[in-house]
Amino acid sequence: MSVKICICDDDSEERAYIRSLVRDWERRSGTDTDICEFPDAEAFLFGYEDSVPDVVLLDIEMPGMNGVELAKRLRAVNKLVQIVFITGYSEYIAEGYEVAALHYLLKPVSPEKFFSTLDRAVERLETDGRKLVIEAGGETVLLPVYEIRYIEVVRNYITIHAGGDYTVKKTLKEIGEELDDRFLKVGRSYIVNLRYVSRVTHTELFFLNNEKIPIPRGAYETVNRAIIRLK
Repeated sequence: MSVKICICDDDSEERAYIRSLVRDWERRSGTDTDICEFPDAEAFLFGYEDSVPDVVLLDIEMPGMNGVELAKRLRAVNKLVQIVFITGYSEYIAEGYEVAALHYLLKPVSPEKFFSTLDRAVERLETDGRKLVIEAGGETVLLPVYEIRYIEVVRNYITIHAGGDYTVKKTLKEIGEELDDRFLKVGRSYIVNLRYVSRVTHTELFFLNNEKIPIPRGAYETVNRAIIRLK
């Protein structure tokens, strides 16, 4: 497998250090890497079409557009890219939910944590390439698993909410067997993709696009633990 990794950091020494870690990981994992580097968000956006990444290693504190704003711009056009924030400031961690960031690495970056994060990034890239084959509306649809926000029971059918809505005659149990660990069954009526969850209260679960679903009493702690485990 070949992985395109882009480093975006305004500190040239930091870019060189991260580049050396990527090369070390490449040797350890046997994964071919193509590395691109950018000194700021504007340069990244200018060169994006020529260097569409699989993984972005992104500093947050940069002049001009910061890393969080760049991540939002990037996520709007690329749902598959794995975003890893590299920062010296832990207070930004909560903002990763908005862009479904894979992880935060605090400077100075630990090599072992860096290697394990890239291992997870590759696993997710492989998982996100999967598609479900569903029969809906008289046609066969190849639905990328990563597009699914949540699935709900509607009488004897389920409705899959993704780029569009697809209603099929299956049970939650049957569809759940085709999914992976980013999905969580919430009560009797829903399976949710935890990567799309923005916040959870004791009565409702909110998605990044401001949709919400009710959650049963007692589900709050289970959902929170699952989100933390996924991160």
